[in-house]
Amino acid sequence: MNFQDCVKFANEHPVCYVATTEGNQPRVRALRMWFADEKGFYFQTESVKSLCKQLKNNNKVELCFYAPGSGAGTMMRATGKAEFLDDLGLKSKVLNDRPFLKSLGIKGPEDQLLTIFRVYSGEAYFWTMADNMKEGEIERMKF
Repeated sequence: MNFQDCVKFANEHPVCYVATTEGNQPRVRALRMWFADEKGFYFQTESVKSLCKQLKNNNKVELCFYAPGSGAGTMMRATGKAEFLDDLGLKSKVLNDRPFLKSLGIKGPEDQLLTIFRVYSGEAYFWTMADNMKEGEIERMKF
């Protein structure tokens, strides 16, 4: 396996759980990832949300993607760092890909409410029930 397998899995199963911290309190929520590529996992959110504040205070993050299947299905966990991307091209693309964002009050790619972040610089691995009790032995892919 390699990181391209992780990219493919994430793009095929974009709803994931995102874990952050607020002080010493873990916070987790489900998000729909925008897309993944060889540089990491991309998300869009709004600057006023707690998620943004948590990532600005501590950019360490963990993602868990899930695909149902036999047994407990397959999970892919990715641990990395989040970086905010202030790129008008990406912001224009996300508005095109997700037109519902305008109904949330986002007026255009220059709107400070629109926030894009990428999870990068970490490792990812797959887990199935066959890996139960062997988590430390599972191959990790760096990204």
